[in-house]
Amino acid sequence: MALTEEQESRVIEMAWEDRTPFEAIERLYGLPEKDVIKLMRKNLKPKTFKNWRERASGRKTKHASLRPEGVDRGYCPSQYKFKGANK
Repeated sequence: MALTEEQESRVIEMAWEDRTPFEAIERLYGLPEKDVIKLMRKNLKPKTFKNWRERASGRKTKHASLRPEGVDRGYCPSQYKFKGANK
């Protein structure tokens, strides 16, 4: 599946997020973990890619099967605020 530039950008953003599992990326965009890694390698600078791999490899939240019981979404309830809520 060929991704648009906008979709690639969103996949990269999701891959950077600590709580978004690779399974969610695969479900939404059809990219298994190995393809996400290839995409990240292609689009990031070498040092940035290395930092991301170290970070993603050590996170239990990046793999749904390793998540603690009860963690069923990729963000905390207060992460996304409604626009105009601070008026």
